[in-house]
Amino acid sequence: MPTPLARPKPTAWGDPPTRVEDRLDRVAVIGAGSSGLAMVKNLREARVAVDCLERESDLGGNWNAALPCSRVIASTHLISSKRLTEYLDHPMPEEWPEYPSHRLALEYFRSYAERFGLLDHIEFGAGVQTAVRAPEGGWLVTLESGAMRRYGALVVANGHNWRHRFPPWSGRVTATPFRAAELHAGEYKTPDLVAGKRVLVVGGGNSGCDIAAECSQHAAVTRLSLRRGYHFLPKFYRGQPIDAVGERLLRWRVPLAARRLVAKLMIYLVQGPRAGTGLPRPDHRLFETHPTINSQLVYQLRHGDLAVRPDVERLTEHGVRFVDGREEAFDIVIHATGYHLSLPFLDSDELNWRDGRPQLYLNVFHPEHDDLFVIGMIQPDSGQWGLADRQARLVARYLVASRARTASADAFRNRKRALNDEQPIGYLDTPRHLLEVEHFSYGRRLDREWRGLR
Repeated sequence: MPTPLARPKPTAWGDPPTRVEDRLDRVAVIGAGSSGLAMVKNLREARVAVDCLERESDLGGNWNAALPCSRVIASTHLISSKRLTEYLDHPMPEEWPEYPSHRLALEYFRSYAERFGLLDHIEFGAGVQTAVRAPEGGWLVTLESGAMRRYGALVVANGHNWRHRFPPWSGRVTATPFRAAELHAGEYKTPDLVAGKRVLVVGGGNSGCDIAAECSQHAAVTRLSLRRGYHFLPKFYRGQPIDAVGERLLRWRVPLAARRLVAKLMIYLVQGPRAGTGLPRPDHRLFETHPTINSQLVYQLRHGDLAVRPDVERLTEHGVRFVDGREEAFDIVIHATGYHLSLPFLDSDELNWRDGRPQLYLNVFHPEHDDLFVIGMIQPDSGQWGLADRQARLVARYLVASRARTASADAFRNRKRALNDEQPIGYLDTPRHLLEVEHFSYGRRLDREWRGLR
């Protein structure tokens, strides 16, 4: 049983309890969503003691629509195919569709947790208030309940899609009087909200396009505001998931320029020319932005149920003025403008924070410390769960190798200090791409590091 530990002095958050529960032999994993579950499973397989601290009353995080932290809408499906999304050793059932719904995603997480015996290691209703380094070593973790524990290592796996980002002209930023309703895409759940209304959706990412296509079938008027032109990929090509086709080209080592040509041809064959859709021409090459995968957007545009508008200049009393001078009245503005990267329970200095994000080796490992890791802090151009699984098994193996003081652990430690994280694709320098990774090369790097650690 863990034993209480006398606390030698207070920390930055004020007058703490006089006793701290000693769990130095364990790793604390914050979050029981897709990344946290993978981390707990891999630590257990490596025989490393672990506690998973989950604020909510159930697992699944963003993919559990019943939880207040969830950002899925009623019609949400994966935008990456099941085979390029699933965990490494837990395939989704063959009979499931290529793009499962969020309900099936939650079922998948439950089966994963049950199969690998994870539930006994998850503490629900255990939100983390603060986590600070203990002067005598380890991490002092204060729960929202007031309980304090000291852990040997800390893994942050609580996700980054929760603090809404709004454009600078939004009334929720400027407090501009505005008679229409403004909400973030993370607050939109069902189309009942927009029935019979004039709706503006802001943002050309996957959430924005999904919401705009859905609203166009229920609202009186739907407009989609785009700051720039984007490349829009269909979900299927000749009956195959579009990412599965792209994966085949990657495995064949087809050069990037050739892959761009093939992808453009597939887009043209499925969607036809851009003329007549109102979509602006992209100002960047294919794959230099996070892919927007949607088969309904062009369909709704060509039917006239949806129309594109340029960027918004400012709000007016009843609607918005666009940068082209046009003004339109709206009842609802939905901001699909992403999220701020924020970890409020942890001091940013602990994560080597620079240029708007933590500077970590492979987006996971602190360059200097061996007791702090982040899982899932990426935005890949394909499925994420398998990559989070790869991150987690690498962390687990590194912890074991580090404790054994092996030569391979020393070599890895030197590499992570160098922070050499070059990517094969240069992404646009926008907040949307702070965490972008090219999934294929990134996964191969994780695999290579994992194989090299002993």
